[in-house]
Amino acid sequence: MIALSLKALLGALAVLVIALFSRSRVFYIAGLVPLFPTFALIAHAIVGSERSAEDLRSTALFGLWALLPYAVYLLAVYWLAGRLSLTLTLLSATLAWTAAAAVLLVAWSRFNPPL
Repeated sequence: MIALSLKALLGALAVLVIALFSRSRVFYIAGLVPLFPTFALIAHAIVGSERSAEDLRSTALFGLWALLPYAVYLLAVYWLAGRLSLTLTLLSATLAWTAAAAVLLVAWSRFNPPL
């Protein structure tokens, strides 16, 4: 229970830092904060403690490929901002991320590269 509470606290801290930066003169740093590996650290600690080193390596490699859907999301936000309302921009970008993530999952399950 303590470990779960610490994980929730890390997530809440990340949200707080994003909110603080978004209100500052260096608001653009709010876009860097989600890339701090808070959740990756949690995922890798869990996988690394419960599975083999090869599984941890596979998780890290998949994480590298997972940057592609995130890039699709960011490109969609960049392109749609100013063209659509904020709500439609974020909804459309999220749908684009979902489609890219689905493609990634299908491709990974078919062509999972051996380590």
